[in-house]
Amino acid sequence: MTTTVLVLVETINDYLPIIESNDFHVILAPTPAERAHAIKAHGGQIQAVLTRGPLGLYAEEIAALPLLEIICVIGAGYEHVDLQAASNRGIVVTNGAGVNAPSVADHAMALLLSLVRGIPQNDAAVRRGEWPKVMRPSLGGKQLGILGLGAVGLEIAKRAALGFGMEISYHNRQPRDDVDYTYCATALDLARTADFLILATPGGDGTRHLIDRRVLDALGPHGYLVNIGRGSVVVTADLIAALEQRRIGGAALDVFDDEPKVPDALKRLGNTVLTSHVAGLSPEAAHDTVQRVADNLVEYFAGRPVLTPVALPPPAK
Repeated sequence: MTTTVLVLVETINDYLPIIESNDFHVILAPTPAERAHAIKAHGGQIQAVLTRGPLGLYAEEIAALPLLEIICVIGAGYEHVDLQAASNRGIVVTNGAGVNAPSVADHAMALLLSLVRGIPQNDAAVRRGEWPKVMRPSLGGKQLGILGLGAVGLEIAKRAALGFGMEISYHNRQPRDDVDYTYCATALDLARTADFLILATPGGDGTRHLIDRRVLDALGPHGYLVNIGRGSVVVTADLIAALEQRRIGGAALDVFDDEPKVPDALKRLGNTVLTSHVAGLSPEAAHDTVQRVADNLVEYFAGRPVLTPVALPPPAK
């Protein structure tokens, strides 16, 4: 019997044959309207859902899918998947933690270089016929702080240490015993040590607004912030104020609170670099993340443990 998979992700069409080749039937619904229609029209057939953390899957949608058995999330974050609703129904949730880490780390370093070296501003000036000579900091030998030393954070640290000779410090919920980098007990302590601060932590209640005015002031007027984690990690109003008042040197952002809406204040500023949540997008990452989904689906429907389960809360009584 063919298993029906509802796909809510908008960037993986070329790789869906990886799932279909394993005898899964795919319903593609990447827009809000298509999503609502698919759940209404096919809710009684859908046994699996493929989504991303920002797209999520909500309690009312889970309730409308009576045959749903497994939710597969591309990437590490699953902040908008209702884990309690899944647990209450005995639905398995998986993610793709670490699969796209090399692509995200590449983008983080590209953002850092672009921001610190002023690449977009210089490019725009040359295109206007100007020939500016502005002195910009070097990355070599500087202190890099990483908030969230998971798979992505480790890839960033490797590139920064080996490629640029940077000193690495980090903050996690718990220190790691498998690295030699310097552990900081709080985000505030991390910002105090860092010339550059990269946010590589997932979203969710545990990391919401970790980066506020106090942390930004600790980073200081010669410090730079890069966020390839989630927009919710930063108090956006505090960041805009710090950038406008030059209390930090600049910020490069790939993620925002209300994507795809980006505050006009961020667009107007000359000390920002902005990209459209594309850090994890590469042909290699897309292939590998879809392959991980396919592998998890195959294992689950064969009655075997999934490869990358997400821990769920206990079912509500």
